[in-house]
Amino acid sequence: MEAPVSRGPMTSLMRWLESEGIDHELHEHDRSLTALATARAEGVDPHTFEKVVWVRSAEDGDALVVLDANDHLDLGKAREVLKSGKVKLVSEDEIERLAPDCDAGAMPAVGSLFGLPTYADLHVQDSAEVSFNAGSHTVAVRVDRAAWEKALGVVYADLAAATWREPSWYRS
Repeated sequence: MEAPVSRGPMTSLMRWLESEGIDHELHEHDRSLTALATARAEGVDPHTFEKVVWVRSAEDGDALVVLDANDHLDLGKAREVLKSGKVKLVSEDEIERLAPDCDAGAMPAVGSLFGLPTYADLHVQDSAEVSFNAGSHTVAVRVDRAAWEKALGVVYADLAAATWREPSWYRS
């Protein structure tokens, strides 16, 4: 079975960026299926390439969570931030149904495109610019982080699982 062909950038994302006056750069790259692989394909620091996780809480519905490419979502922290007794990942099959105009697993870090709030891990604030998938496994977009967060009303919280941020040689 052949892999599905990736699409170009989401039209709704491009309209959103223009309507919000957010300067952006589109980059095409070889097909990549993870945020870390896409950061490498883009030649950017994984701390500036953002992965998007679609979550569902029992009380408040769905939300997009944005993390650095090399981080992982801590569902316990997400429960606290979303003030929910239960938070789970939304399946790729359901995401395909809810976001039919983007490749599964390549949602842009713009919750408003899907009628969702956007939460981001505190480490996302460390970068002046951020990149994320543009709805495709072969196209990414780079934007000014402050303009992106202001346009979305991003809520920052501690959402990443505890990981070492220093190089391994530093941890002795």
